[in-house]
Amino acid sequence: MFVGSRELRFARGRFLLIGAVVALITLLVGFLSGLTGGLASQNVSAVLDLPGDRLVLAQPDDGDPSFATSALDDKTIGAWREADGVTSAVPVGIAPSRASSAGTADPTGVALFGTTRGAPSHDNQLTLSKGAAEDLDARTGDTVTILGSKYEVASVGKDLWYSHTPVITMTPDAWARASTRSGGSGEPTLLAVTGTPDWDAVSARTGTVAKTPLASLTALDAFKSEIGSLGLMIAMLFGISALVVGAFFTVWTMQRSGDIAVLKALGATTGSLIRDSLGQALIVLAAGIAVGLAAVLGLGTLAGQALPFIISPLTTIAPAAVMAVLGLAGAAFALRTVTTADPLTALGSNR
Repeated sequence: MFVGSRELRFARGRFLLIGAVVALITLLVGFLSGLTGGLASQNVSAVLDLPGDRLVLAQPDDGDPSFATSALDDKTIGAWREADGVTSAVPVGIAPSRASSAGTADPTGVALFGTTRGAPSHDNQLTLSKGAAEDLDARTGDTVTILGSKYEVASVGKDLWYSHTPVITMTPDAWARASTRSGGSGEPTLLAVTGTPDWDAVSARTGTVAKTPLASLTALDAFKSEIGSLGLMIAMLFGISALVVGAFFTVWTMQRSGDIAVLKALGATTGSLIRDSLGQALIVLAAGIAVGLAAVLGLGTLAGQALPFIISPLTTIAPAAVMAVLGLAGAAFALRTVTTADPLTALGSNR
């Protein structure tokens, strides 16, 4: 690292430039990752919070299962409950609606969940998620109106979201009546099943599909399109980072091909020159990524007050690690000049 460290000191402008570019790309990737995580949480956190080893949805005659169209009748629910290996099967109804309270001037979009888990003890009561309580400006004991019916807020629970709308939990009977009033069938949307049955056999017999909560997220149309778009942008930024770092070190290495030839003529091995070049790239990448990561943490904390933004190892450390690996991969493409430099060039053989 003797030559590499001297170059870092005497060509500070060039390395500060590429370090600034790396920091900006790290900021973009980290910020977009945090925003993607926040949007994903506001889309599916209520689904991932459901109990059970598998979520059972109705399988349509053609197409894929969907939370928006799934409905399970009593016969299907009974078949799952009676299947060998099933220890519990909890029906869950999901329906979009609008709610209002004395603290809101206009109705607020909400997702109504009808289930026995986390539900109040009476049909005329509700459990609000943290987001619903904030949007409705309601707290325990207040009254919330949904589809013309008034309910008392029994408690405020976790911050759960479904398709970017806050969740309100009701008893199954109260949810069925609300679903019918809004034009639905009143039948549960899915079953949260726990146990070790023959999942494929029971699914085929009942005309349903059983998937893990994580795998069932593909049944949310908004989730697939949203995460697909944001994931593509993150992947493109990763590709750009590799190209930018690779292009910079390629040009820089070509410019010092004469110096590399002199070092080889003096006895430097190809391996030591490769380590020197990659070590130089690693220092620049580490400095740029560290600055970008600090900016992500600072700006992300501020953005989280107004945007669905998540700061976690998955949205900070993981993108930074990928940036470092791709940056080194890009720098590795610049090593051809190091490996092919001719020591005779330094002795004037081209004259």
